[in-house]
Amino acid sequence: MVENPTGPRGPSPARARLLRTAADLFYAEGVHAVGVDRVITEAGVTRATFYRHFPGKEALVVAYLEAADRAVRAAVGEVPQEPGAAAGWLTGMTLHVADELCRPGFRGCPFINAAAEFPDPASPVRRVVREHRDWLQGVATEALRRAGHPDPPEGGRRWTALRDGAMVSGYLDDAQAARATLRDAVEELVRTR
Repeated sequence: MVENPTGPRGPSPARARLLRTAADLFYAEGVHAVGVDRVITEAGVTRATFYRHFPGKEALVVAYLEAADRAVRAAVGEVPQEPGAAAGWLTGMTLHVADELCRPGFRGCPFINAAAEFPDPASPVRRVVREHRDWLQGVATEALRRAGHPDPPEGGRRWTALRDGAMVSGYLDDAQAARATLRDAVEELVRTR
């Protein structure tokens, strides 16, 4: 269990630096390629400070993914009730993903990347990955339901597969082509009524 990472006014500056540093390094180089000592050095904290906030590297990886999950949720917001707005929301969420593909330094989905490095489905890291993916598919399914799609669960699964494929393709192939393919495929999925 992670010790209380916050004080009376929120997260400590040292914890925030550790998370920011870990996020940058883990995303750019991979979780297993980056050791705790490097995160400590680059964050400019002591080993004792690190262990005050995180009992070990796995807890840091979990915190990194939880922060990424919160950022995605905050960026896309809630699914609107009105059918047209729900369809527009899903298109907007897709464009948010599509824009990420073309960002300098894009290295794929941090959740897919972490899952590849932590193959045990029972690990705390994979638990966070599963929770994020369940939420992501759930909101896509709900948006399709509110938009009047004939089979929202199947549509949500398709949206997730399209998103996952675009994330991998955007990293390995032509990011602009992956962006356009994702956008067009999701527009077609949303129009299915």
